[in-house]
Amino acid sequence: MAKIISQNTDLNIIYYKQIMTGCYVNTFLSPLSLERETECLKKVAQNDKEAKDELILHNMRLVAHVTKKYAVCEDEMEELISIGTIGLIKAVSSFKADYGNRFATFAIRCIENEILMHFRSCKKSRGDVSIFEPIGTDKEGNQIHLVDVIENGQSDVVSDIEVSESLKILRQNMRSVLSDREYYIITKRFGLDGEKELTQRQIAKTLSISRSYVSRIEKAGLKKLRKLLE
Repeated sequence: MAKIISQNTDLNIIYYKQIMTGCYVNTFLSPLSLERETECLKKVAQNDKEAKDELILHNMRLVAHVTKKYAVCEDEMEELISIGTIGLIKAVSSFKADYGNRFATFAIRCIENEILMHFRSCKKSRGDVSIFEPIGTDKEGNQIHLVDVIENGQSDVVSDIEVSESLKILRQNMRSVLSDREYYIITKRFGLDGEKELTQRQIAKTLSISRSYVSRIEKAGLKKLRKLLE
């Protein structure tokens, strides 16, 4: 299991243990008010450790929320909670008010990035291909991963994506689980070939089949891809 950064107070340690043993459903500290959150962030900028601890403890629910999205078993949940907590700590340490986002939004991004980096590291160490690999970036420079497309099932998730070289590797992964028609429809629906995403009706016209049939094939393909997360 990844190690929690060693600067925790006794309260941190107790609370982290509650989370890692699954005793966190009813033990979350309530979110801070916007005023208190802003005050703590200002103190963190002045290296106030107590303010940093307060922000971490009152935002641990974000770690559990994000972890549930990726963990598929209890053992993995514990490990990802630990890794996600590191992401939260990094968020507290690096957040700047001029980012233009609420702290929670920024923290969720940091927690997810930490978990995704963990998955990529594990896959690369085994020489595997992962759907957690980035497939490009959005207009704000944030990485987009295939998992985002799979989970949301909506074409606007990948709008304005600048397709990266790693997409070639992801195509190989998709082809291993999808039929030719499923691969074609999902690629066109989400613009994974670097072109504008198409509607189901447009794809149906190209393939000379009904839109409802395209929808069924798309759902079947996405279901196969989701199984890669299980």
